Order: sequence, then structure tokens, then C-alpha cells
Amino acid sequence: MSTETKTTCPYCGVGCGVIASVDDAGKVSVKGDPDHPANFGRLCSKGSALAETLDLDGRALYPEIDGERANWDEALDRVATTFSQTIAEHGPDSVAFYVSGQLLTEDYYVANKLMKGFIGSANIDTNSRLCMASSVAGHRRAFGSDTVPGAYEDLELADLVVLVGSNMAWCHPVLYQRLAAAKAARPTMKVVVIDPRRTATSDLADLHLSVRPDGDVALFNGLLAHLVETGRTDEAFVGAHTTGLAEALMAVSRQSMSDLSDATGVSGMLLRQFFWLFGQTEKVVTCYSQGVNQSASGTDKVNAILNCHLATGRIGQPGMGPFSLTGQPNAMGGREVGGLANMLAGHMAIENPVDRDRVQRFWNAPVIAAKAGLKAVDMFEAVADGRIKAIWIMSTNPVVSMPNADAVRKALEVCPFVVVSDIQKNTDTARLAHVLLPATGWGEKSGTVTNSERRISRQRPFLSVPGEARPDWWQLAEVGKRMGFAKAFDYASPAEIFAEHATLSAFENDGTRDFDIGAHATIDDEAYDKLSPFQWPQAEGTAPRERFFADGRFYHPDGKARFIPVSSPAIPKPDARYPFTLNTGRVRDHWHTMTRTGKSARLSAHIAEPFCEIHPLDAAEIGLSDADLVTVQSRHDASIIVRALLTERQTRGAVFVPMHWTGETAPSARVCTLVPSKVDPVSGQPALKRTEVSVKRNEASNHGFLVSTIKPADLPFAYWAIARTNGGHRVEFAGNTPADGWESWLRDSLNLGESLQILGYIDSQTGDHRILAFEGDHLIAALFVSRGPVSVSRQWAADQLTERHSDPRARSMLVAGRPAPGRPDKGAIVCSCFSVGVNEISAAARSGCCSVEAIGKALNAGTNCGSCRPEIRRIVDATHVLAAE
Repeated sequence: MSTETKTTCPYCGVGCGVIASVDDAGKVSVKGDPDHPANFGRLCSKGSALAETLDLDGRALYPEIDGERANWDEALDRVATTFSQTIAEHGPDSVAFYVSGQLLTEDYYVANKLMKGFIGSANIDTNSRLCMASSVAGHRRAFGSDTVPGAYEDLELADLVVLVGSNMAWCHPVLYQRLAAAKAARPTMKVVVIDPRRTATSDLADLHLSVRPDGDVALFNGLLAHLVETGRTDEAFVGAHTTGLAEALMAVSRQSMSDLSDATGVSGMLLRQFFWLFGQTEKVVTCYSQGVNQSASGTDKVNAILNCHLATGRIGQPGMGPFSLTGQPNAMGGREVGGLANMLAGHMAIENPVDRDRVQRFWNAPVIAAKAGLKAVDMFEAVADGRIKAIWIMSTNPVVSMPNADAVRKALEVCPFVVVSDIQKNTDTARLAHVLLPATGWGEKSGTVTNSERRISRQRPFLSVPGEARPDWWQLAEVGKRMGFAKAFDYASPAEIFAEHATLSAFENDGTRDFDIGAHATIDDEAYDKLSPFQWPQAEGTAPRERFFADGRFYHPDGKARFIPVSSPAIPKPDARYPFTLNTGRVRDHWHTMTRTGKSARLSAHIAEPFCEIHPLDAAEIGLSDADLVTVQSRHDASIIVRALLTERQTRGAVFVPMHWTGETAPSARVCTLVPSKVDPVSGQPALKRTEVSVKRNEASNHGFLVSTIKPADLPFAYWAIARTNGGHRVEFAGNTPADGWESWLRDSLNLGESLQILGYIDSQTGDHRILAFEGDHLIAALFVSRGPVSVSRQWAADQLTERHSDPRARSMLVAGRPAPGRPDKGAIVCSCFSVGVNEISAAARSGCCSVEAIGKALNAGTNCGSCRPEIRRIVDATHVLAAE
């Protein structure tokens, strides 16, 4: 017998519906909700593994003050008193909140109400500033509002889908599945991928444009000029519903195809193909994500794209329009309540005195923020120089995720008062807290989130709250009460907050603002519990609306959209000291800083350590081999150490390093330490996709690999990366030999008793050390050390932790680090959903499985979330090429 709860996935902005089941023994299982209109039952690898991330390991379970356990009254009083005293002595702009797209809308709403309407400062910003602020700014410039016009269905209805700076296959996998299914059903559909890297998403593309970093404005300016010159614009729509086309065209300098090719890095032939496809196809959807937004010219990139859709009138109609794909589960919900420092709740403008007055009257607030607050990068610089003296950080880890991350850490170390609300107590940021407040997590929280297509869905609790954890909205409301604002923050449930939020959205609206969910203004607890997913807007007495702007009505005062003149950024001159361009981003199976996904052994099996993608020819020039360690260094002398991954899918002159590893999982690999604090001048979004770096081989005296049922207590090495595996942990490391030798270090680090049986092997000539520790017939630890990268079948070695080893003679075979001839070795995991390895896929391909579908029938690989299908295809193709040679 089990209890089922419909809720929403806590990962990306797709906003998939999830059904969580809890059986009588308390075991949780998760499956996709077939009735949810975002995913119709599909889940990606991360969503499929949600039940594996719910343990209490590392959880913050009670409040702490200065590292000592406290009760809630003590902690909340300390927060309220310190914030109040700081404001009294230094003014409201001396305090700040830094919040997160991981918060629910109700949490976000209370935080913004407290800061902007009662403290009286707009110093509240969000980590969504790092992922979608440029889209917000571009929308507001063009449309007069932060409006995403379309719906996911448009991707399936389009005849041409253009993906710009979006590795959809890994970052929005369920949308990728929907697109791939639509293309399979209708092969005439075309897909264009615009990305410097040949990512997994490129496998779906009919055309891949490997645009140079920040070449997007030139590309879409060139497209706009082509559309005008070839008569592909919608003159009636442009004339009736827009202004500024002539000015936008003046900014598009006439360039030869050769000049445009130089500016974009794309050949003239491919440019002509793309321009022709876009021009002659009516139903076009252009999806853009972090590759567009995370740039010093991100807002201009967004407007260059929007200009092309406005010029052709391809907006707000089925199968056509620009589409911003948000990164986090509630980045959109945060935008709705004014989560950014330069916005007000209900999509109102902080720079507009009428809007400020309206919000202040609605809240019956004593003050209202009179100007935009500090955006994320500026906020932490203000912490560093002492302008901000108290900061409350909620559900995010800026010491890892912010640019110039070491400077952020130093700023928090000297800040007089740091409050952190989080579910984990040992994140890089939580360790710096003067007050740590334990928050509830997914499965315990109750509230709403909004996905990329403006669809509001419920997150419902199905687990009991552990320890003394409390919801973020409750923490904020309690502090608001203690600061003297009891009546304004007297909330009994998230339903009350949602009802207030909905009421504000409709207050003095009358269709003048895009965001209106007034139909839910009178919602009570019972109706809130039953709330079905719906798209906004939904004004009182109306049905939800799928699309905006088909009627040509925009939200500027004259009702017209604006073409925005944009110019290509200058291409920096090459610097021989920093010859590579660093790009950062996500991998398939991990999320942000891995506080959740890092708990799943299955998700860590695909990629277990940080890496640097580099083209083989670039690697050869600097003496790198595959699996070498490399040092990547930036201009401001920050450096990281990661594993080299040689691949022709990477563009020459560029490298890619993922963003997920932290001080807890790989302290030498916090990639955002390399990224300077350079931001888009309009949106304030950091340029996380373009950093000039050097890359060189890291010379380590020893390389090691360890699998252990016990988490090591001490890893005294220049490089190490730890990940969960079934039965324990796996560790990659490199550095000097411990002073007392390898066996002594292993015993001390794992606290191994004297009763364990130790088997060892040492080759003094090669420097190889192999040490195995057994307790009865269980393998407790296996250590492999070499002078170069360790040659061990890693997944096989990790699997031995869960096997029984009763034959003493067979144990010696484990020293080899790979199975005996004829024994199975699945190899590195490719399909996380079914734990299928590369060797199994290759063997199936050699035995006659000539397609991804055939592999799926034979091994199940690729049949659940589908995220691994591009990789399976490459393995099958490579196997058959080798067989033909």
C-alpha cells in the first residue's frame, strides 16, 4: 500500500509534473505525471533519481548561532535584532537579501515584501540574475513587459526550431524529448543549433552553426538585414504594431558575407543556409538560454533575436515566436513577485512612481524602495567594501556559483553578519554563516513554482519535516514580526500568501499589466491543495491564456513593440598568455552545486569528476594526453585543476569546464573562481561563458583512485574529487606521497581497525601501489596509485563494494583493477537510468544492434529519459566505423 502525491520537479525550468509514492515502510519512489502538460509523464535522469536524493546526510536540522546549536527564538531574535540595529545605524541599504530560483513563489513573495516594502530597500537579488536577467531586460525593452509569449506546444508545431546557446538535450531534457519526438513524427521539421560547442543537442540538428563566442549579435543582425533585403518582413505587422525598425537597421552595418563570416566564425555557406531557412519558413520558434544570457552583451543578443521575430510578425501564434528557456524551477515565479533588485511585485516597475505607490498602498507598507537595489555582482562587492553589513542568503551557494567566487568568499568572511537558510549545513556558503537556519526541502515544502511557459504548478509535501527545519516563508515572516511588522506578516499558510500575491497581480490592473492571476485571489487552503497547473494570465472570470502578442498589443504606453538597435561587441585582441576561451555550464546528470544530485550514486556514475573539454589538436600543441590533469588559469591569477577530456566536439581555441564541483566535492575545481566580475551593462548578468584562460599540464607526482565503503576523513592532495557510488564513495586524487606511506594514510583516513585483512602490491619501478582492505568477505576499500593517470576499470572497481568476496584466492585478482578475462565489465556508465555502460553498448553494437532503438530493445538504454541517446548514437556509429576499417 502506498500514498501518491502529485508535485513538481525541483530542477530545471521545464517544470515537470512528478508523482511521489510513499509506501508503508516509508520508501519513496518517483515517476512522471502523465497528466501534467509540461512533460506528460516524461522525466529526465535527474528527475527519475529524485527518490535517491532524500536522505538526511549533511542536512541542517536545527538553528545554529556561531556554529553552536540554538533554538528558533534565539536564532530569529538574533536575525531581527541585528538587521534592525544595522538599519537604525547605517540605513536600509546597509542590509541585503540574496535569494534563489530554488525558493517557492510564496517564499519569494514574503522576502520581497519584507525588503522592499517594510525595510525600504531594494537590496534583494537572486541567483536567477546569473541565468535569465538578460532575457528579462530584453523582453522589457522590446515588449514593455517581461513576457514569454509562447508555450511548449509551439516547439512541436513549428516547422523550424532554432536553438541558440542551449544544450537542450542535457539542460532541458524533457523539452528535448518532446522536440525529438515531434521531428521523428514529422521529418520535414528542421532544427538549427547555434552553439560554439558540438553538444549532445547538435545530434538532432539539420544545421549546426559553431558561432564564435559573442558572435550572436552579428549573426542575428545579419539575419535581420537579409530578411529586409529579401522582402521576408511582415510590413503590415511592423507598420501597425512596432516602432524603430529603421533605427535598428541603421545599427546593422552592411557587411559582405565574408565580413559576416569573420564576425561570427561561421562559413558563408552555412550562413546562407540558415538565412534562407529562417526567411522562407513561416512557423519558426527560436529558443535561447544561458549561451545567450550569460554574456556581457546578453541583453543585446536577446533583442537581436526579438528583432527578427518582430520584423516577420512571427510571434504569439501557434508554432512561432521567441522562447526564453529559464534555468531554475522557479526563476519565473521569482520574476512574478519582483525577485530581482530592479523590479517590483506583479511585474511592476520600481522606476515607475505610480507602480511604487500602488504596491505600497496594497501592502499598507510604511515605506517602499525608491530605486533599484544592488544586483548580484554589485551586492557582493558592497559586502566586500563594507557598504552592506548584514546579508541573508537563502537556498543558494554564491561562494561557488558567483563570478570571482574567491572574492565572494572573502567578502562573506569579513561581513559583520551573515545569515544562511539552507537544507545542507556544510555548503561552501553555509560554513560562513553567523546564523544558520535549517530550511525545508523538496518533498517537505508546500507552495508553487512557475515554469518557462508561464505555467504555475504546485509543489506538495509528501515527507515529514526533519528535525527543526522550517519553510523559508515562515522564517521570513517571523523575522518580519520581530522587526515590528506583525500585522503584515501574520501568515498561517502558503495558501494565504498565494492569495495575496494573486490579489496584488489584479490590483488596479484592468489589462494594463501582463501578469494577472486574479482568478485565484480568493483561493482557500482546500482549493490551494487541489490547484491544477495553469498558465498565466488568468484574470478574474477568464480562462488561462496560452500566448501573447498575436493581436499586436504590447505593453509599452503606445501599445507597440520596440525594435532595439544593437551592435556587435568588439572582438578582443588575442593574448598569447591566455590563448583559450573558457565556457562554463552544466552536465547531463548534475544540478547546480550538487547538494541534491550529488547524493545519488546513479547520477554520479556518468561523470564523477570535473573535466576540461579541449580539442585534440590544441591538446597536442601543449603536450596533453587524454585523462591528464590540467591547470586552468585566468587573468586575475585564479586557477583550478581538472581532468583533461580530449574531444573534437570542442571548438579549437576554446575549453569547457562544468560548474557543479564545490569545496565539498572537488575544492580545486570551483570554476567560477576563474570568471571575472564582468557583467552586461543593461541586465547586470555576469559573463560566465567567456573568460580568457591558459591551460597547461599539471605535473603531479602521484595519481590515485580509491573506492571505499567509508568516506575518507582526510584527502591531503592538490587535487581530489569525491562522488557517491553504490555501497560507498569513489575518489580521484593527485599529489605527493603521504609522509607515513599509502597504507598508513589509508588506515588513518578511513579509521580502519587492526582486524581488517590487508592485501597489497607495490612495484618500485613503476611506482604502482595497490592496497585492498577486507572485513570478512566484504571489500572495505581498494586503493590504486600510479605515477600517471590510473588505469583501472572504475565502475567495475566501485561495484566490488557491493559484492561478496569469500574466496581468498580470488581476492588477489582485484589488485589488477579490472575483471578477469571473460568476466563482465560494463565500463563507464552512459545510461544513468538503467546503469548501462559503454562496454555493454559497444558489445551490443558489434553483435548487430545498428541503431539507438536496437540498443534500447537489447539493453533498455535510452528508453526512459532519453538524455543518453546522443551518446549511444555516437558509440554505435564509432563501433561500426571501426568494424568497417
